[in-house]
Amino acid sequence: MPFNDVGALWLQKAADYAVDIRKGKIPACKYVKLAVDRWFNDLENAHKRGLYFDEEAAKKYFRFVARYCRHSEGEWAGQLIVFEGWQCFVEANVHGWKNADDTRRFTIVYEEVARKNGKTLRLGAGGLYYLEADGEPGAQVYSAATKREQAREIFDASLAMVRQSGALQRRLKDEEHKIRPIGRRGKYVPLSKDSKKQDGFNVHAGLIDELHAHPNNGIYNQLRSGSASRRQPIIRQITTAGFDRNSFCYKQRQYAIKILEGTVINDAWFAIIYTIDDPKDWDKENEWIKANPNLGISVKLKSLQDQCKEAKDNPEQKVEFLTKKLNIWVYGVLAWMRMDKWHECKNEALNGVSLFEELTEANELFGCEAFGGLDLASVEDMCSFSLCFPEGKKRKLFQRAYLPQAALERRLKDGDPTLEQYRESGHLVVTPGEVVDYEFIESDIRLACVRFDIKAIAYDRFNSSDLVNRLASDEIPMVQFGQGFYSMSAPTKELMRLTLT
Repeated sequence: MPFNDVGALWLQKAADYAVDIRKGKIPACKYVKLAVDRWFNDLENAHKRGLYFDEEAAKKYFRFVARYCRHSEGEWAGQLIVFEGWQCFVEANVHGWKNADDTRRFTIVYEEVARKNGKTLRLGAGGLYYLEADGEPGAQVYSAATKREQAREIFDASLAMVRQSGALQRRLKDEEHKIRPIGRRGKYVPLSKDSKKQDGFNVHAGLIDELHAHPNNGIYNQLRSGSASRRQPIIRQITTAGFDRNSFCYKQRQYAIKILEGTVINDAWFAIIYTIDDPKDWDKENEWIKANPNLGISVKLKSLQDQCKEAKDNPEQKVEFLTKKLNIWVYGVLAWMRMDKWHECKNEALNGVSLFEELTEANELFGCEAFGGLDLASVEDMCSFSLCFPEGKKRKLFQRAYLPQAALERRLKDGDPTLEQYRESGHLVVTPGEVVDYEFIESDIRLACVRFDIKAIAYDRFNSSDLVNRLASDEIPMVQFGQGFYSMSAPTKELMRLTLT
């Protein structure tokens, strides 16, 4: 097939993959389904936000890989890379979506998939594209890891592709520890935390492999800050599951899940996670493809069967099997709430209604019985006040949060735009200064007591303050509520029951 047709073929494979996931023809976990739902929703609605899908841009990337990039190891050594449908879907998203000004939409990519699914090879091909064919003058590309030998894995995959392609050798200079365009500025080098030069980067593309191994956000922040002057930079994070739920990778994963679930809107992030839905199904063969989309290709079923058998007899091997073969964060916390069920509880009539200002006498809740919850937390962290209105077997919930201006600015500076939408909707009150001004919270509580029949307001006694004492002295029913298992178990179970039913 002529190479100018490969782009169209692979783009069609991406579209077919999305359709097959939606129809259930290909087993997939909830996060992959959510990524596919986002794809279809964006194709229908993203133009309203100034976004569009550029088929030619996606085809251009596919043609580059199909023409120049070869395997260097294993049974396909020397053969040109051929993307599977799931790989076409990921790369079509990453390289096809554009902003209104024709720049790349997705500048941050988070991808989680089990080992041996070809992620390092795919990033190696991407590194060469960003250096040579992305249309960026003087492109600087970095493969990144905590140690130099790890950082070289992606780079060495790229280097092997250059050495196997006469066409690439005529355009790129192989310097063993660096790849340079011939006759043009630019470079592609491996980067690690022990690299001699840590500043002065002008990053067009940063490729981070096995993000779970990074103890902190140091290299990520280094690449992000180094890309600030580029018109359309890209940072790609790709990883298998790890063990540390306090790690930077796990925090990135949590943020990616919020994007997939729709609780956070961030058009600059692409996220996809391949794993199994229920860890209890770890030994069921029909579940394995959910974490291993390349099952039967680069991942051999017989190998997984053998490792599964060993895992049943050896607890240490079970941990390895779950994390690296099924992409399960063994020591990470599983999501407690079924977010799909939680979203079903959304009341469109009340969606976006601020907690107090719009609940006036004209509203059906005016004067109704209500119960409150107050979390004062730290004076420089987020505080919140919630109201629950029982209506027979149902409940209506409203919540308002409070955050100091300085704390909001720190979060925005760290690249977390989540809170801006809640400030605009009125669900987040930003108070001036470095610490929360409790007068704002007190004012809202007193207004709630005027408009509703407040039966009790629960608060954590360990974070109580003069605010609680002032409210209690005015006969507002303040009730201490412990944060331990004894106090929290029953109400959280009831919340789950109400959500599921």
